[in-house]
Amino acid sequence: MAYTDRQATTLALAHALSAAERGLSVIPLSRTKLPALRSPHRDDPDPAGPRCHGECGRFGHGVYDASTDPVRIREMFAAAPWATGYGIACGLPPYQLIGVDLDTKSGTNSSTALRELALRHLFTIPETVVVRTPSGGRHLWLTGPPDVVVPNSAGRLAPGIDIRGAGGYLVGPGSRTDHGVYTTAPGTAHLTPAPCPPSLLRLLVPPPRPPHPHPNPPDAGDHGRGLVQFVLSAHEGQRNTRLFWAACRAYENGIGPALADPLTEAALGTGLSEREARATIASAARMTGHRP
Repeated sequence: MAYTDRQATTLALAHALSAAERGLSVIPLSRTKLPALRSPHRDDPDPAGPRCHGECGRFGHGVYDASTDPVRIREMFAAAPWATGYGIACGLPPYQLIGVDLDTKSGTNSSTALRELALRHLFTIPETVVVRTPSGGRHLWLTGPPDVVVPNSAGRLAPGIDIRGAGGYLVGPGSRTDHGVYTTAPGTAHLTPAPCPPSLLRLLVPPPRPPHPHPNPPDAGDHGRGLVQFVLSAHEGQRNTRLFWAACRAYENGIGPALADPLTEAALGTGLSEREARATIASAARMTGHRP
């Protein structure tokens, strides 16, 4: 059946709302699989200035716009009537989704490469949601611990295996692109994303950076205030990820201890509990090679 763009947009919105009901944060995508809404800052006079991740309140910040709020999702699709798909943000609560993208276009057998990794590192891929891509590839949906940030990578694990983590997104099933439709593999649509095996998770998280001592550690100053504001402006679903990112930057710049309490207060202001906030900041300290 041939679909008009309007029908494709209506279907994409329906699939996106269904995903949001499951707790998955979504954004509209174009037929090219890119975010459908252009950046509102594309004409800013200083493109090298501080990057906005949605603090301005407008749409067009890619994965930082992702939401589970049906009103906000409808507003995004209304602003992008050419959207024919939707993206699912990775690394956000409640799943902390990790996408294992098994590509077929690289000329390598990525499924075989994943099996070899599993044998070498003694893990088994659990039964989980699997999405088929138009090119014949597969996306495996896994979940991670709330205090671990998995970065995006391309081919780092093995040729043809890309990882979608914090700051990345997966094309949702039901999305229509220039090359076809993304579909859920038979028998997996009803599943909940399975936890990532610990041995695989260790491969996905890069080793902590060695500490860089500052002979004269800078005070928090403007940079510290900017990090605190970054946490304060987090939308629901971004709070833990933003706090972790800000805390990592603070420790890398030698102001982590001085900023731990202000960042905690900012996190409390967004709705996180003090226990969650302290645990996330401590995780950031460990990840950057510091003692919490």
